[in-house]
Amino acid sequence: MNMLVIYTHPNHQSYNYSLFEAVIKGAKENKTIQDIRVLDLYEEKFNPVLFFDSEHRRRDMHKDPLLEKYREQLLWADKIVMVYPIWWGRPPAMLLGYIDQLFASEFAYRDKKGLLPEGLLKGKSVVCISTMKGPTLYPLLWLNNAHKILMRKALFNFVGIKKVKFFEFGFSESPKGKHVQKQQKIYRYFNMMRA
Repeated sequence: MNMLVIYTHPNHQSYNYSLFEAVIKGAKENKTIQDIRVLDLYEEKFNPVLFFDSEHRRRDMHKDPLLEKYREQLLWADKIVMVYPIWWGRPPAMLLGYIDQLFASEFAYRDKKGLLPEGLLKGKSVVCISTMKGPTLYPLLWLNNAHKILMRKALFNFVGIKKVKFFEFGFSESPKGKHVQKQQKIYRYFNMMRA
């Protein structure tokens, strides 16, 4: 299995980074994972701004040469892991900008007759690991699970990815946040994970 880990946080001293490290450590010890690649969007200085005009049309984003290496990473990966914070009830703008540009028509999906498009990224799976300052149940109870609906239904299911797992960790800035236990949970998951 090939695994692409997309890390989206500007600080390598953050709790998010410790979860990212747990992913990598567990995955490196897992014999079912042949190769791991990391995309750190902030370190990469990825430009999240979606731009199109009469010369750079949105319908042509699937062949934008500036995004070719990122498309290749997504095609290469069997499993996509995203590690990011929840800010204002949703992933960071950096990650959303990546999604806007990479999950484009004719690459991630194709319009066809009928209500739903054809997902072109079938057979892949995704793990979303997110943190938030507030309680873990905040997105469920206060936001009607908007984060999971956004990621699972509006994005991944739309492009053909049906297997999506979430780890949502609250109290990320609290000394009582059980950080070590959460890191161990992530490590164990990736250490024991099967395709």
